[in-house]
Amino acid sequence: MKTNKITLITLLLMAFTTSALAQGFIEGTVYEQNENGEKTPLPGVNVYWKIVNEGVVTDAHGHYKIPLHERIGCLVFSCISYENDTVHHMVEPAHYDHVFNTAHMLNEVEIKAREKASYINPIKAIAVQSITSESLRRAACCTLAGSFENNASVDVSYSDAVTGAQQIQLLGLSGIYTQMMTEMIPNFRGLASTFGLNYVPGTWMNGIQISKGTSSVRNGYESITGQINVDYKEPLKDKSEKVFFNLYGNSMLMTDFNFNGRVNVGKNDGIMFFGHVNHNHMKMDGNGDTFLDDPMTTQYNVFLRYNHPHIGHFGCKLGIKALKETRLGGQMDFDPKHRLDAGYNLYGIGINTERYEAFAKGGYHFHRENTSLGTQHQVTYHKMNSYFGLKDYNATQLSYYANILFDSYIVNKHHTYSVGASYSYDCYDEYQNFLFTTLDANPKRRVEHVPGAFAEYTFNDDHHWSVIAGFRADYNSYYQKMLYTPRLHMRFMTENDVTFRASAGKGYRSPNVLAENSTMLASARLIQFLDAPKMEEAWNYGLNLTKVFNFGWRQISIQADYYRTDFVNQIVLDRDADAHQIRIYNLNGKSYSNSAQIEANCEILKDFDLTLAFRYNDVKMTIDSTLREKPFVNRYKGLVTMSYAPGTWQFDFTTQFNGDSRVPDLSGNATAVANGQNIERSPFYVIMNAQITKSLGKCWEIYVGGENLTNFKQSNPIISAYDPSSEDFDASMVWGPLSGIRAYLGVRFQVK
Repeated sequence: MKTNKITLITLLLMAFTTSALAQGFIEGTVYEQNENGEKTPLPGVNVYWKIVNEGVVTDAHGHYKIPLHERIGCLVFSCISYENDTVHHMVEPAHYDHVFNTAHMLNEVEIKAREKASYINPIKAIAVQSITSESLRRAACCTLAGSFENNASVDVSYSDAVTGAQQIQLLGLSGIYTQMMTEMIPNFRGLASTFGLNYVPGTWMNGIQISKGTSSVRNGYESITGQINVDYKEPLKDKSEKVFFNLYGNSMLMTDFNFNGRVNVGKNDGIMFFGHVNHNHMKMDGNGDTFLDDPMTTQYNVFLRYNHPHIGHFGCKLGIKALKETRLGGQMDFDPKHRLDAGYNLYGIGINTERYEAFAKGGYHFHRENTSLGTQHQVTYHKMNSYFGLKDYNATQLSYYANILFDSYIVNKHHTYSVGASYSYDCYDEYQNFLFTTLDANPKRRVEHVPGAFAEYTFNDDHHWSVIAGFRADYNSYYQKMLYTPRLHMRFMTENDVTFRASAGKGYRSPNVLAENSTMLASARLIQFLDAPKMEEAWNYGLNLTKVFNFGWRQISIQADYYRTDFVNQIVLDRDADAHQIRIYNLNGKSYSNSAQIEANCEILKDFDLTLAFRYNDVKMTIDSTLREKPFVNRYKGLVTMSYAPGTWQFDFTTQFNGDSRVPDLSGNATAVANGQNIERSPFYVIMNAQITKSLGKCWEIYVGGENLTNFKQSNPIISAYDPSSEDFDASMVWGPLSGIRAYLGVRFQVK
C-alpha cells in the first residue's frame, strides 16, 4: 500500500513537472547596441523555435514571451537589419535578454516604406503626437501655421481682418497657453506670439511634436494646454538633403522661396544654411469693402546652424537666425507717406519687425550608462514698430534663457531621474500714443528675472507601466511671486496593446497683454485696463486612450482623449460689456475648458491612408460677471484626410468641418446692427483643400493644389469699412476665412 502511494505521488509529480514545462515561457527583451555600448529596445524582431518554426514578434518595447515547446530546439532571433542569432539549450522557463550588435549588421539593406504622416510613441508616458516630414509634404506648408492643416488637435485662424496675423488654438484656448518650442527651447513668447507662426518656413522643419496638457517640468512652468515643439533639419548626412530648394506661387500672386544646403566638416560635423524669402505682389479686394484681403508682406529669413553629434562623450548644436519682415495693409489706396497729413482719412496698418536669435546646446555623456549633463542657452532680440491708423505701438524685447539638466538612474534603468536649474530674463520696452483708463496698468518697461530648479523621477518597466512625477519651483522678480509647479504623467499598456494615459499638473504664464493682443488695435474701441494684470495660473487634467488593431498587413490606430483646464487666474479681454470698448481685467469667477476628441488612422488600401477625427469643445469664462461661452471658439470640429500615393504620384485631400462659435455682443454698434453684422453665433462651414504631387526622377518634384475649395469666406468682416474714422470701426470681429479659393503651384528640388 505504501509502495502504491509512493508510485502515485511520483507519477503526479512527473505529470505536474511535464505540465509546468509545457506551460513555461522564455521571455525577455531584445536590444540593439551601438558602438558606444548604448542599448535601445528593438521592436519587430522575430523570435522562434528553429525545429518547429513557431514563434512571436517583439512588441513596441522590444519585449517577447514565447512558450516552451515539448520538442525543444534552438531559439532564433531574426531581424531584417541584422544577421540571425541562434541560442542553444533553452530547455527551462527563463528570462533572457538578447542583444544585437551593430558589428553584425548586414552591409547592404535597403528598406522602402511610406513614412506615417503622424504617430504617437506607445512607450512614452506623455502622449506626444509626432507630425513627420511626410505630413508636411501633403500641403503647401509655407509656414508653421500651414503645417496644422491636416491636424485635428490644432486650429489655426486669423486674429483680425487687416494684419494677416494667424493664431492657434489647442484644447479650445488661445495659443498663448501653449508652450512653443524650437528643438526643446522655449520660443516665440511675448512680441513674437502674434506673428510667430509665420517665422518658421515649412520646408525648414524636419518634424513637429504636439503634446496636450501639462508637459515635463524640464522645460519650464509655462505649458498650460500643451506644448508644440519644432525640429529643424539637421546638417547630418543621414538626416537631411545636401541641397534643397522650394519655389511656390499662388493665385494671390504671393511667391515663396526656400533654400537649405549642407556642408560636412571633417568626418561627422556639419554646417547647414537656410534661406527664405516671400513677397506679396498684388493688392486684392475680393469683397469690395475697399480693404486689402491680405496685407502686402515681405519677409527675409536666414538661419545658420552647426552640429557636432554625440560620437564620443560630447556633442553640441549652435545656431544663429535673423529675420526682417514688413507688413502693409488697410485700404486699397492707403499711402503710408501721407498717414499723418491733416485731413488724410484713409486707414492703414504698418508693422516692421526685426528679430535675431542665437542658441547653443551641449551635452556630455558619462561612462555610466544613461548618465549625461546637458545645457541649453538662447538669446533673442525682437523689435517691432507698428501703427494701426493713428495708433502707434512700438516695442522691443530682449530675452535670455538658460537651462542645465543632469540625467541618470537609481539602481537600474527602470528608475531614472532628472534634476536641473534654469534662469530666464525678459526685458520689454513699449511705447504707445493712446491712453488707457488706468495708465499704470501696462507699464512702458517691464523686467523679469526668473530663476528656478526642478526634479523629475521616471519609472519605466519597458512594457506595462511608466510614470513621470516632477516638481519645480521658480521665483518671478516682477510679480514677486513663488511659482510651485507639480506635474504627474502615467501610462499603462495592457497585454493586448491598449494604452491608457493620465496627466495632471499646474502651469503659469506671465501675460504680455498688448504684445500678445496687438491686433485688437485694429479697431476704434477704447482700451480700458480695469486691473493691473496678474500672472495667469491654471490646472490641467487629461486622459488618453490609444489602441492599435492589426488586420493582416493593415493597421488601424484609434485614440481618444479628454482634457480639462481650470483657471485660477486669467486675463479677460471683455468685448461684450460695451461695443466701443475692450475692458481688460483679472478673472473674477470661473473659467474652464473641456475638450474631448476621437481620431482614427488607417491604411484602408495599399498606399491609401485615411484619417477621421471629431472634437468637441466646451469653453466658458466669467465675462462681465456672467459665466458665458468664450467667443470665437468653435464648439466642434470634424476632420477627414485622405492620401493616395501610387508610384510617382501622390493625391492628398482634406476636409474640415467647423462648428459654430459665439460672437461678442455688437448690439451697441449702430453700423453693425444696420448692416446685419451683429450675429449671436457664427455659422457652420466646411473647408476643403487638395494637392497633387508628381515626382520627376530622384531630384525634382512638382505639386499643384487648391485651398478653401468650397470658397467659403466671412462676408463683410470689417465693421464700418467705408468710414474707418467712425467710432463703430472694428476689424477684429473675425470668426472665419477671409479669402476664397486659392490655387497654388510649386516645385521642389533636392540632392540627397
